[in-house]
Amino acid sequence: MEAAGSGSLGLGDTQPPGTARPGAAEGVVPMKRNEKEVAKEGKSVGFVLVHAGAGYHSESKAKEYKQVCKKACQKAIEKLQAGALAVDVVTAALIELEDSPFTNAGMGSNLNLSGDIECDASTMDGKSLNFGAVGALRGIKNPILVANKLLSEAQKGKLSAGRIPPCFLVGEGAYKWAVDHGIVPCPPDIMATKFSLSAFRKNRRKLELAEKVETEMIQTKKRREVSENTNVTTSLDTVGAVVVDHEGNVAAAVSSGGLAMKHPGRVGQAAVYGCGCWAENTGGHNMYSTAVSTSGCGEHLVRTMLARECSVALQAEDAHQALLETMQKKFVHSHFKASTRSCGRAVVGNRRWCLQASKPYKLNMLDFCKMAPCTASDGLPSYSVFCIF
Repeated sequence: MEAAGSGSLGLGDTQPPGTARPGAAEGVVPMKRNEKEVAKEGKSVGFVLVHAGAGYHSESKAKEYKQVCKKACQKAIEKLQAGALAVDVVTAALIELEDSPFTNAGMGSNLNLSGDIECDASTMDGKSLNFGAVGALRGIKNPILVANKLLSEAQKGKLSAGRIPPCFLVGEGAYKWAVDHGIVPCPPDIMATKFSLSAFRKNRRKLELAEKVETEMIQTKKRREVSENTNVTTSLDTVGAVVVDHEGNVAAAVSSGGLAMKHPGRVGQAAVYGCGCWAENTGGHNMYSTAVSTSGCGEHLVRTMLARECSVALQAEDAHQALLETMQKKFVHSHFKASTRSCGRAVVGNRRWCLQASKPYKLNMLDFCKMAPCTASDGLPSYSVFCIF
């Protein structure tokens, strides 16, 4: 099941990498825009953070989670060193996360009530402010590729007869658009893994048992217990990444298989503008460039537009305090989700790694990544990796 969660990071502060602070939106990067000046001095600046999602998972697979995060970070670094821009780099990182059978994105995602895999994904380019997303997408191994393609196609301008190009497609329409634009489809039976199928069978048995309970009071209690127990057998939640490229541009992306046993057609925050991810370069009223990636219960994140809210908070003079207040007032205690009993499991640790943009850290490539476990309310860690070079 999805659980609200986060960690935040930044450029332009004095806090050294690896320091933990309390808070909550997965992958937040504030940064002053003086990287071009640094580049003129011959110094390379880049920043990558990836996260494997908040939520329940087996601690016995901690090594696998860390490894996939490290692999995604390495792939992103290779793209940055080759001169790729942030929006393409963040897509490369997400592809690695989607290809892992241990994450709830792309390959091995949670199955819905019908036993099918439907994925959500989105990406945002901080330079152009263009956004691309897909929801409830079946039959595509890497939904982030479709989201990225939607973003890039939109940058080409209007379609024939003056039509506006789409930025968000769902279901069968998204699938057909992807295939028409050269993205290779994937047989549904390949998308499901041994782990995701096993979780689906266990969850289905629990739901069938709950539905046999006769009284409404016992039924409600039983379903709550089933929901809590079901979390143990599911994979992680929405994965994501944030990137700063050599030109100082920022980008963010997220991808998710959604809630386990969700209703077919359900779309979570990973596909919704301002909710799953946000990226915006400095300029106008923005002193800082920001990139945000969220992970958690999609319904709560959609109702509160958490990614966008965090980006706004990080423009404050005291960004750290503003972010904490935003998480409390506009998410945890938001009246927009007051009708629901709780917001589920929540990552309450705010991770903010900062870098003086004019004085980049020099890290040995053999030790390029730092693991950042974010503690959730259930005591289990969510894994992130970041790299500055």
